[in-house]
Amino acid sequence: MVSCICNPEVLLPGRRLIIFLLLSPVNSEKDPIFDTHKAFLKHIEEEIIIHICESKSTYEKWRELIQDKCDFDIDPLSIYELSLREVNGTVTAVDPLNKSSERLLPSSDSSFVVLKQKEEDLLPDLDILCVNQCDNIYEENSQKFQDKKLEVEEEFYRGGKVQWWNFFFCDKDKEKPFVKRDKYEQVKKMIRCQLRESKNMCVLFNLFHHPGCGGTTLAMHVMWDLRQEVRCAVLLDNSLPKTEVAVQVVKLMKLESKKPCPVLLLVDDSKETENPHELVNCIPKVAETYFNINEDNAHSCKVIILNCVRSHNPREQYRRHKPSQFITASLTSEEQKEFDNKLKELKETHDKPENFYSFMIMKSNFDKKYIKDLAHNTLENFDFSSKKAQLFAFLALLNTYVADSQISRSLCEDFLEMKMILWQKESALDRMEPYSNLLIIERSENWGHKGIRILHHSIASACLEELERSYSLKASDITMAILHCDLFFSDRVVKQRFMDSVQQMLIGRLRKKDGVQREPFSPLIGKIHSEEVGQAVQQIFEKASSRFEKSVSIPQALARYLYIKENDFPEALKWAEKAKNMNENPFMFDTIGEIHKSNLKSNILKEKKETSCNPEDLNKNIKIASNAISAFKRAQELANTEEEAEEEAADDESDDYPRKSYTVKGYVGMLEIAFLVFEILSRLPFFEKSDPMKKTCFLSFLQKAFPITSVFKEDNENNSRCEEIIKEHENFLQNLKTEVKETFERVNCFYTYMKGSNSEFHSKNHRTVCNLFKTYVGLFCTEQEEMKKERQNKPTLNLKIDVDEQRLFLEKNQADTFVGILQCFFDKPAEKIERITESYAFLQEKQQFINKKQKTKETINYILSNIVLNLLKSNSKHVKSTCHLSGLLLTILQDVGLGYPFPDPYYLALLLFWPSPTEVNTEIATYVKAIRNASHRRLTSLFGKRSTVAHLYLGKEDGLKRLVSKPQLDENFKKMRRETLAQLWRSGDIFKDKAIISCLQRVSGTIEQGEVFASYGKLKIPVRPALIGSVNAVHSTEKVSFYLGFAINGPLAYDIQYEN
Repeated sequence: MVSCICNPEVLLPGRRLIIFLLLSPVNSEKDPIFDTHKAFLKHIEEEIIIHICESKSTYEKWRELIQDKCDFDIDPLSIYELSLREVNGTVTAVDPLNKSSERLLPSSDSSFVVLKQKEEDLLPDLDILCVNQCDNIYEENSQKFQDKKLEVEEEFYRGGKVQWWNFFFCDKDKEKPFVKRDKYEQVKKMIRCQLRESKNMCVLFNLFHHPGCGGTTLAMHVMWDLRQEVRCAVLLDNSLPKTEVAVQVVKLMKLESKKPCPVLLLVDDSKETENPHELVNCIPKVAETYFNINEDNAHSCKVIILNCVRSHNPREQYRRHKPSQFITASLTSEEQKEFDNKLKELKETHDKPENFYSFMIMKSNFDKKYIKDLAHNTLENFDFSSKKAQLFAFLALLNTYVADSQISRSLCEDFLEMKMILWQKESALDRMEPYSNLLIIERSENWGHKGIRILHHSIASACLEELERSYSLKASDITMAILHCDLFFSDRVVKQRFMDSVQQMLIGRLRKKDGVQREPFSPLIGKIHSEEVGQAVQQIFEKASSRFEKSVSIPQALARYLYIKENDFPEALKWAEKAKNMNENPFMFDTIGEIHKSNLKSNILKEKKETSCNPEDLNKNIKIASNAISAFKRAQELANTEEEAEEEAADDESDDYPRKSYTVKGYVGMLEIAFLVFEILSRLPFFEKSDPMKKTCFLSFLQKAFPITSVFKEDNENNSRCEEIIKEHENFLQNLKTEVKETFERVNCFYTYMKGSNSEFHSKNHRTVCNLFKTYVGLFCTEQEEMKKERQNKPTLNLKIDVDEQRLFLEKNQADTFVGILQCFFDKPAEKIERITESYAFLQEKQQFINKKQKTKETINYILSNIVLNLLKSNSKHVKSTCHLSGLLLTILQDVGLGYPFPDPYYLALLLFWPSPTEVNTEIATYVKAIRNASHRRLTSLFGKRSTVAHLYLGKEDGLKRLVSKPQLDENFKKMRRETLAQLWRSGDIFKDKAIISCLQRVSGTIEQGEVFASYGKLKIPVRPALIGSVNAVHSTEKVSFYLGFAINGPLAYDIQYEN
């Protein structure tokens, strides 16, 4: 029988494959299955026999038997440890004659599984790319196959979106390959590298590209060629909740496979790189929480998010984000040759491929003259009074300013007043002649209906320019025509995407050329403002506000436009109030605060040009400042209390601030206003800062030393009126200095205790705060004239003056706060912290405290300054012994108990009293509970759901030397790029480095009911995992080990490893 099967006339050489499927062990050479194997070897080569075994033990016995009796190693031709579904899928995949319509996915160990329709239906938001995508649908030699090929090619090269069919047909005809951009191989190589080498479960890979230059096509081509190695899918709707998407991605990863399989997910034309970051963080959480997949298995269950981002500055964006790649609207010479060859191929099979305009644009290397001539010739005799011309102009505007925009075909037909009659064959494109050669109908994946759009972004843009150049039809005219069309805004579902596009066109803002900051307005609004006179922008927004009645973004955008571009603060405030009344969130109040701030700055600029002080200007400015601070305070209060509220993203929320991350912006606004008020007051005749005595008077007033009525002033009407105004607002003005000091401390807590953010938004705020503090130092932290005189005239007061000078020095260096001293690790030399410690030692010696509260605070700061100094300069004469510091701290802890409002003393308790192999403090768990409670009370409003960072880690030495600072650890990576080092910290991979392992002490512990504990004999101390997803959701007790870091809200466990 075997001889018959192997007959060349039965199974043709080169087209035969023999599969041995072993579902049970073969223990002897006498087994019939082994005899059958030997019989096949007599007639065919070993290389065309594949062995599939259900278990590793079955495989090992079979391999040993064949190697012993046949002297051949079957390992390269074997697959084992598969489920029955994987076996079935693998057999289906390798069958050369298989005509089944079953869809296959890659699975573990080079096997395959069948993707059932009911399983695919459970993943509705993923377009899953199968191994055998497009196979067995058409007979390859049939006319239907050829017709489909021509249809798909024509649609794509005219300007339609690429389909899997495009790659399928090119694979079938190897002599006519798909044109590849030059970055294709690099992107594919980088993705494979991430799959192979990255230790993270989820990796974001960005592909930045100019609109219409083939970015999405390149990404899909890479996926097509990787579909046998990794499970591939395209996210159909970027707006879905990230948890929902993550669940579907992890389901795809686990689908009918013993081991989780890697997934390559394409997120196409995501607005920003920040948005997929949320998904990157969400996937490991979902994998661990719902599917019990741990980060430790990241090598086998990776998710690579291939994030395609349209950008007007792809090269700059590429430089700022790693890993990433970019392509531009410019072809290399090799790419141009490929396009020339492809045109020759198309001429063989298509009539007039020169009319495939999207293809021809790329072939011409995006030649602007070609596109301009195409637009000019098509729009000859354009008449905007006709319906079809109006509709084309609407499409040109939308397709220029909104990516992937279209107008549904049914809406176009309604607009063109086409009556649908069964026997009538005229279509919307027929009615759109002579513009239809630039239009295409395609189905929207997200919305399900067919829509009409212009073939290519550059064609739409050129048509818009031609309409303005040749027919004086401006962008504002077309925009107003859209907004005045009642049909577009009546209640019908098919109009929703169109309305979203119109709104996006008005408020969607792009990044500037530096790739960091944003333009102040959408490209359309920016163009209209710069090129047109009058109130065109305001009229557009006002009309849009009446059309989008529930949108807070439109009135807010108008408010921003009025105060930024027009300096019309009353009108801006009116629209901002309207937005705020619709939706009270931090961003609405922040806009109100910004309007007042701009108004105040504008007034100050005008008043600087005037020679005399107008008291009524002072009154007006103080009221504006008070309103501004109230708005910023309310914004900050809302930000501090909001809990992941799912609200409409306002214009500023989606563009100026990271979503759900208002953080400390309100505090920064309050500081800016306060310093504007200080500037206004310092220009008053009796507070002039150029006069030392008047400046001293000014500072004394701000520090509540005396009321305004006690300030010496020349007797004139202006001064008298100014005094009345200041007296009216005296409470507000005299509280400013104290509020500023407290606000600086809050902001410093945020930037010191929280994990760092790479966003420019946070960096810009931090720079603003640093600059304002320099102003604060210049104003409040210099020795005043009165202090100098007192030192000379009253020697008996020298001690008080010396104490005041020391405290002034500490305040000047932000070392009068616990968080400020902790910052010394990062921004102060050892000599500076030595001087700070010396100052605190002086204050401790002299015991000149206002009250017990001050004594407690300064003693706590003294202990911390000693610890920092010990780490930076251990041989300093000012360093006190661990025993001395521990004694001081024990006294403090006895005084304050466990209910101190700040976490500071309990943080010191962790540093000084954490157990060692020889000494165990049984109270340490109590201090952990106390620091958690205190940080929750004091800092939760700042932290929200953000993670804290440890500044000190537990090392291997004794005493204070066992504390290792983060900068000390970073010293081992001096040559590494800052972004790369930051990524190592974020991922936790930093703790795999030998230099770190040699510095830090691993701590033994347990995980009980999902909670982590450090174990010292019978003592168990609760700690928190530093990285989300690093703890299995199990209900048993497991032994673990980890590195320990000390954060302001308690000890953190890093690099948790399970003993089993």
